[in-house]
Amino acid sequence: MNVHFVAIGGSAMHNMAIAMHKKGFNVTGSDDEIFEPSKTRLAKYNLLPAKMGWNTNNIHQQLDAIILGMHARTDNPELLKAQELGLKIYSYPEYIYEQTKDKIRVVIGGSHGKTTITAMILHVLNKNNIDCDYMVGAQLSGFETMVKLTKEAKIAVIEGDEYLSSPIDRRPKFHLYKPNIAILSGIAWDHINVFPTFKNYVEQFKIFVDLIENNGSIVYCEIDEEVKNVCEAARKDIKKMPYSVPNHKIENGETILLTDLGEVKLQIFGDHNLMNLNGARLVCNQLGLSDEQFYTAIQSFTGASKRLELVDKNNSTAIYKDFAHSPSKLKATTQAVKKQFPNRKLIACMELHTFSSLNQVFLNEYKGSMALADEAIVYFNLHTIEHKKLTPITDFQVKEAFGSNNIKVYTNSEVLFSDLLKINFENKNLLLMSSGNFDGIDFKKLSDKILNRNHTQS
Repeated sequence: MNVHFVAIGGSAMHNMAIAMHKKGFNVTGSDDEIFEPSKTRLAKYNLLPAKMGWNTNNIHQQLDAIILGMHARTDNPELLKAQELGLKIYSYPEYIYEQTKDKIRVVIGGSHGKTTITAMILHVLNKNNIDCDYMVGAQLSGFETMVKLTKEAKIAVIEGDEYLSSPIDRRPKFHLYKPNIAILSGIAWDHINVFPTFKNYVEQFKIFVDLIENNGSIVYCEIDEEVKNVCEAARKDIKKMPYSVPNHKIENGETILLTDLGEVKLQIFGDHNLMNLNGARLVCNQLGLSDEQFYTAIQSFTGASKRLELVDKNNSTAIYKDFAHSPSKLKATTQAVKKQFPNRKLIACMELHTFSSLNQVFLNEYKGSMALADEAIVYFNLHTIEHKKLTPITDFQVKEAFGSNNIKVYTNSEVLFSDLLKINFENKNLLLMSSGNFDGIDFKKLSDKILNRNHTQS
């Protein structure tokens, strides 16, 4: 099979290119710019384009498939030639389905928790020596790539993102996977640039559930009313399995599950993570694993990258980074850290970075989302707003939208981190939340400075 990737440098795209190369396909690709880590990883497998830019000579009749990435535009010269030649053009979710249509497909959907649940399922399957194909939205410890596609695996575990599939396919990605086993973790309005109303957004999840294969199953978070309504209205042939927060206790900053099989110590924490764990357990049950096998394996799970990820800690301070950026995620993550360390003050810092979060209309959705923090900081970059061609917002608008007295707003990241370093973090935790990176901050260096200063002062 000869496959060409248009916009091969994307996060999902380069991982799929490597997966198809490993499967024995002849893979080529192009892009106008490729950044790290995609560049090094593509080069390792001799898949890095010799020259940057688009070249219509890459497109010819011998190609069996074109995979089109979101980074490509509708007027991309390679895409136009492929259309002219009548070649088969796939979005990457379409091609994931094409490669997994004869397997048991587990698809993880929801506004939040997708990557963590996917990572949990993969971790448990891996610990129990069960081979599977997968597609996940973050680099996971112990897994070389974010995509694996083989001939042998009988199971495919797929993170089902609700964003658009490609520049010429405006369907949400998770509408293309047709799960045998689906999970729905939560519905909280996001992607306002694509789904302009909450009703329109919820409709996408109804369609997702309706696309479950005949006699399939849906595992769902029953404490989310929107999720509950969507899933309980599903077809009668679909098996419905609700979940919520499992019984647990917190001792000395450690979360312990209280199960029928005894106590299970965890390396993760927070009600949101515990619900994710319960959902992952029910999926693994559907795949033939017992609760005992699941609990034994999950004890060594440390979390997905940037999902309540511990950067560093000492005896009186812990510093976490998290991908949280939407209102529901901020609330859940802030609450998790506060509940886990009730005797420590929490400084929560988030970056408004996505199209939705920087949109004037959507901004009011953040009301009270960081109210549980002792000090809350909101940062946004004025150039990002300009780059996304959005109407400018002001410090005052942001402070009003969050609606808490504990909010400080920054538009200069250097000033922000300079001020953070002036704080005495004795008996305080720091939580840094963003889908971006606060203008390229090195989280580890920042943590070292905070913890070293903290140690010196104490």
